Amino acid sequence: MAGIFDNVIDLSPVKTTWKIKVKIIRLWISVGDIESIEMVLLDSNGDMIHATVNEDVIPIFESFFEEDDSKIFINFSLSQSCGSYRLTKHPLKNWFQATTRVRFCDDLPYKIDGFTPPITDCNFLCCARYMDILRGLSHPKFCVDLGGAMVEVGVIEDIQEIQGNKIFANNQIRIRLAQIRCVVYGSVAEKLYQHRIASNVNVLICVLKLWRIERANGRFRHLTTVEGCSDILFNSEISQIKYYKSMIPFRGF
Repeated sequence: MAGIFDNVIDLSPVKTTWKIKVKIIRLWISVGDIESIEMVLLDSNGDMIHATVNEDVIPIFESFFEEDDSKIFINFSLSQSCGSYRLTKHPLKNWFQATTRVRFCDDLPYKIDGFTPPITDCNFLCCARYMDILRGLSHPKFCVDLGGAMVEVGVIEDIQEIQGNKIFANNQIRIRLAQIRCVVYGSVAEKLYQHRIASNVNVLICVLKLWRIERANGRFRHLTTVEGCSDILFNSEISQIKYYKSMIPFRGF
């Protein structure tokens, strides 16, 4: 029985004695009225779920978590995933309790086939298709991954955001992939800006990780970031980036 694990897709609130073997594909600290550790977990079937470690149990678990690590989680609660958008398509959210147990395990292998033709051997991405986003087939309620060539990059701008009674300073860059407009905010905008000024290439090949789809009047507007969650990757060893480089008929990357 020790080697039997539940599938993420089968999780439900009917019990707490679940046992899953997953990879932490995204991890960040959410700082607001209540601090929490937020994670996106992926199992060997490619199914994902959002997980939260609330402030009262952070001291128990914080030393166990690193992004890209694989772990076994036992005994946790589940509730409905709410909000105007969700990080995964799973209808539930995983909550760590004081009684939740964490076990180390070997790294999980994955074969993700978000592209046509399929690209394999990528261990944390499940990329959307461009035309699915443009035609409205990718639901704006769910965050997506996307890879491609960044053919236009605007200047970084200082903006102000109003949240409740507070005004926050932020950064913004408007960019365009081959067919997709994007608006980048906050720490991801700063990361892109720093990479751009340090790079001498004309076209950046990148992967957008967990970005949100913005639609208006029934049409696609742009992809945008979720602060703390979204990321942009330039690592040339990522399978999706290798694929895009091989498809572009010029050199200089």
